Amino acid sequence: MPTAVAAVAAVAAPPAPAHATGAPATLTAAQRTVLIEATKRFQDVTLAEAAGYLPTEDCVPGMGRHYVHPGLAADPAVDPTRPEVLLYDRRRELLGIEFFKADTDGSLTTDSDRPTLFGNRFDGPMTGHPVPHGAPPMPVHYDLHVWLYRSNPDGVLATVNPRVTCP
Repeated sequence: MPTAVAAVAAVAAPPAPAHATGAPATLTAAQRTVLIEATKRFQDVTLAEAAGYLPTEDCVPGMGRHYVHPGLAADPAVDPTRPEVLLYDRRRELLGIEFFKADTDGSLTTDSDRPTLFGNRFDGPMTGHPVPHGAPPMPVHYDLHVWLYRSNPDGVLATVNPRVTCP
């Protein structure tokens, strides 16, 4: 399993949200359109795989199965049209996307490098999650889930979606 995939592959308990701006984290209609236009082709999982997204082994309750693009996961830039992770259900239907960025200083006590997407702060910094035996450790990182294709009663930018179950 490539390093970036292994680093993002396993997800443990979700972190506490970092959306501490006073207002609920959300997207405008125009921002949603940008994200949907950039990712709608990945509703066909074979196109996601052809574009370089690799499936992880486990389905994570509340998140689904993660398909990670190793090159994008290693890139420090945040590009709303190029999410690092795609989230699918057990039927391989696209649920949402996830943005992932390694913390530049690797410290849980600082967040001056916290990324944002359309002004919404990523969750973190958080420790790396457990990874498969033999895989490199996941770095301290930030992430942001965006539920574009499966409605989430907790909000479009909530970490977990109670409507997503695993077998």
